[in-house]
Amino acid sequence: MALDNQKNKILGQFLKSRRERLNPERIEMASRFGRRRTPGLRREEVAHLAGVSITWYTWLEQGRVAFVSREVIDSVSRALQLTAEEYAHLLRLANYEGIAEAAPEPVNVNPELHALIGQLDYPSIIANHRTEVLAYNRMATEIIADFDAMPPQERVMTRILFADPRLNEQLVNREEIRDYTIGVFRMNHDQKPDDLWFDAFVREMCLKSVEFEQKWRLHDVQQKKAMLFTLDHPGAGLLHFQLNSFSNINGNPDLHCCIFTPVAGTDTAHKLAAMQHSPR
Repeated sequence: MALDNQKNKILGQFLKSRRERLNPERIEMASRFGRRRTPGLRREEVAHLAGVSITWYTWLEQGRVAFVSREVIDSVSRALQLTAEEYAHLLRLANYEGIAEAAPEPVNVNPELHALIGQLDYPSIIANHRTEVLAYNRMATEIIADFDAMPPQERVMTRILFADPRLNEQLVNREEIRDYTIGVFRMNHDQKPDDLWFDAFVREMCLKSVEFEQKWRLHDVQQKKAMLFTLDHPGAGLLHFQLNSFSNINGNPDLHCCIFTPVAGTDTAHKLAAMQHSPR
């Protein structure tokens, strides 16, 4: 019951964040409700657009509704103009699509997977749904972060992207990568309300990084996809990668491999080859 209440609360917070994001000037009926003092749409406006009562929608945002029908989820989604990613996230929060609720068991990456990414010429890591880095190769330490120098509990890509001064100085498209990372992290966080690690981590990061806290409060979500990742490396100069993620490693949905693949038409592959054969 406590877990259900927590998930209902997360669902309500997500809906509230999407409501406050909407521009009333782009909603024709919003002008009927008079002068507004808060950003976005009012609850009564969303309720009207979704065809539900204001009392019921208020309870939904407050996490007081135990069950929401698929029909109502679809209506609220249209009223809030959710993206495809946000709609999929909302469905999972409402316990549709068969999302499992069990807390994940700790995962250890077997030696064969360590050896596998060790053979790759491109920076590669294996991480879990928390963005904890469980395995990495030499080029990842050369290009992304010095994982060898970090205690295991600090090898978290979300932490590194907001708190590692070396990477943040070199990362050219830092804002885009941070938005993507925290969007994926938020989706994983909201769908794992029984994993207490997430809340402890978020509290810590909000204290350490003002930018993390600001982005976290937006409740933006993203699904994994290919991303451009551009670095101004102190030794090699500009490096252009496409970050590709391969999920569900060996049937484990909480494990994924990230490979930083050189972008075709750039000299990144040539520079990596030179670094690969240079002494450490």
